[in-house]
Amino acid sequence: MENESVNAKTIIVGLGATGLSCARYLKRKGLPFRVVDNRDNPPGLEEFKQQFPEIALTLGGFESDSLLAAEELIVSPGLSLQTAEIEQARRAGVRITGDVDIFSRAAKAPILAITGSNGKSTVAMLLAEILRAAGKKVALGGNLEAGLGRPALDLLEDKEADCYVLELSSFQLETTENLQAEVVTILNLSADHMDRYPDMAAYQQAKQRIFNGARQVVVNREDACTAYTGSDAPRQWEFGIGKPENNGLGLLEEQGEQFLSYQLETIIPVSDLKIVGQHNIANALAAMAMAMAFAVPPAVIRQAAREFTGLPHRCQFVAAVNGVEFFNDSKGTNVGASVAAIEGIGKRITGHVILIAGGVGKGADFSALGPALNRWGKQAILIGQDAGEIAASLDDDMPVQFASDMAQAVSLAASVARSGDAVLLSPACASFDMFSNFQERGRAFVSAVESLQ
Repeated sequence: MENESVNAKTIIVGLGATGLSCARYLKRKGLPFRVVDNRDNPPGLEEFKQQFPEIALTLGGFESDSLLAAEELIVSPGLSLQTAEIEQARRAGVRITGDVDIFSRAAKAPILAITGSNGKSTVAMLLAEILRAAGKKVALGGNLEAGLGRPALDLLEDKEADCYVLELSSFQLETTENLQAEVVTILNLSADHMDRYPDMAAYQQAKQRIFNGARQVVVNREDACTAYTGSDAPRQWEFGIGKPENNGLGLLEEQGEQFLSYQLETIIPVSDLKIVGQHNIANALAAMAMAMAFAVPPAVIRQAAREFTGLPHRCQFVAAVNGVEFFNDSKGTNVGASVAAIEGIGKRITGHVILIAGGVGKGADFSALGPALNRWGKQAILIGQDAGEIAASLDDDMPVQFASDMAQAVSLAASVARSGDAVLLSPACASFDMFSNFQERGRAFVSAVESLQ
């Protein structure tokens, strides 16, 4: 087997989670392969050695002759196709592919796929919840972070899946020739990964590969970059924050209340959503449009959207205790994210925000927190290394308390909160003074909130 691996004509280029999933897929198929990585100690190395001790593995660089002798390179999304050795192999006629391309050819159930610059994970998770509420057995994955979903090729192990929901990056789409999805969307486009792409046009071109072979497309009518540009005519749906248009979703107002709606049919009031902010309203509309394209009834969509609490640590609704709502935005590690969270929650509650913030500020300017708290806030509870800096940036009349740990911070916040208020953990700082990462910080907040109940 080892000799067969050494001489294999299929090479996985790049390890990590994607490379490991490719290796597992090829092994299940009984196909010979080998692996190369230009790093000396790539992610997943020990796991690979344990699972595939017989497979040839080359680390520390790419050998042009080796890649040129291959028939197929399965390139991990973290590697640019412009990498000299990969580009040389492509020009020589070596087939270049990726995990999603292989997945699309092997999948036996419908694919619903999401890309865009922002909101992909939220839309994928909400869409999966809606489909599950409709009785579908959903396999969820793609580019989702570990713990939320699995790499695309690992989803093929679930033989009973009724459908696949994939979050896809532009990097994955670069090697995807024909996704052939049932429903796809580009949520939005803004400058991103400009270290990988020469300009926005190249980035947009990569994203639009998601449309290849699609039977239905969902576009953001408020972002021209998401428009379908193909020559064929898949069924089109659209979404946007404004009033819904033909075959579209948007917001309607009735008796002073906003509703997420399909054309003239109201589906759910904005106030019933547990995810907050205009961006999350747009995300919910996109997920609902994709679900409707997949023939899910509005009543099912309504119930699932009402119960969806959001992604962990991203303005996630935790609980309501004595009329006070608690939100975990531990991933709010910069001032801009925290200001958005304060405004998003402030707009939806009848009371005021009690903010828990602090940690390692990394030299940030905290002054923008002041106006947001002045408008929507009631008090700041500050923790961590740079709590004093945050306090100094706030207006003198904004009440501030300091806490030594998360449990004390939550206890102090709960003591000043009244029914209608919200307690928001949105630190505007990194976590590594008190926690190993933002996830641990968020879990500490959730645990402290649970102890109040």
